[in-house]
Amino acid sequence: MIKGLYASASGMLAGMNRQVALSHNVSNADTPGFKQLLVTMNDYMQTAAYPQLVQSSPLIPVYTGNLPPVLPDYLERLGLNRLRKQGDLGLGVETSSPIVDFSQGALQTTNIMTDVALDGEGFFHVRTPDGDYYTRDGRFGRDATGQLVTSQGYLVLDVNNQPITVPEGEMVIGTDGTITVNGANVAQIGVVAFADPRTDLLRENNGLYSAINAPDATIPVGQVHQGFLEMSNVNAAQVMTQLISVTRSYEANQQLVRVQDDLLGRAIGSLGKG
Repeated sequence: MIKGLYASASGMLAGMNRQVALSHNVSNADTPGFKQLLVTMNDYMQTAAYPQLVQSSPLIPVYTGNLPPVLPDYLERLGLNRLRKQGDLGLGVETSSPIVDFSQGALQTTNIMTDVALDGEGFFHVRTPDGDYYTRDGRFGRDATGQLVTSQGYLVLDVNNQPITVPEGEMVIGTDGTITVNGANVAQIGVVAFADPRTDLLRENNGLYSAINAPDATIPVGQVHQGFLEMSNVNAAQVMTQLISVTRSYEANQQLVRVQDDLLGRAIGSLGKG
C-alpha cells in the first residue's frame, strides 16, 4: 500500500515537471528561433516481488537473496525453503532533464532587410558581455554605431569572429550570409554547425546556446534568407492537447493518493483495535 502511495505521488510530481516544460513551449510558440523542450517519463525504480512461498522442488530456482539468519531453518522445517519470483514491481516514474528539439521551424516572410533566417543546419554566432553564444533567432538590426546586433543588442559576428559594421545604404544579404551595401562587399555573417547540438550545446536564456564542444567546420551549413524569420517549432495544438492529458493524469493520481491514504488509515485503525 505504501508503495502504491509513493507511485501515485511520483506520478503527480512528474506531471508537474512535464507541465512546466509544456507551458514554456506554449509561451514561446510565437518566438522566432525558439526550439521546444521535450520531457520523457522513465521508471523511477523497480523491485523484485517474492510474495509466494512454495514447497521445495528441483524445478523451482533457489532464491539467492539475503535472508534473516533464523528464516532459512524455519522454512526448511516447514518444507517451504524456496521462493517463487512473481515479477517486478514498479515504484513510480520520474522525468528526464528537458531535451531541446532542434528540428527546423517554418520560415515566415517579414520583408525587413535586417531579418534573416537559416534554412538547414547551423547557428548564428553572437557576442554578449558574458561571452560568445549561438542562436537561431535572426531578428537583427543596426545599433547607433552601425553595428549589426540581435534584438537583445548582442553583436552579430562574421566568419572571422569579429563584429559587423553595416554602413548606410541598400543592404543585400546573400544565401551564404555575404552582406553587400550599395554593391560593395561588407562582411559575411558567421554561421556554424555542430556535430550534435543536443550534446554540443547548452540551453541558456533569450534563445541563446553556449558551446560545450567546438563547432564542426566539416558540416555544411544551411542557407541564409534575407527578409525571413525562422519561427518556433512548437505545434500549439499538439502542446495544448498534451497539457490537457497531463492535467487529467495529475487529477487521477491525486485521487489515488486520497484513496490509498484512506485505506492506510483504516488498516492502522483496525490493527489498533485488535
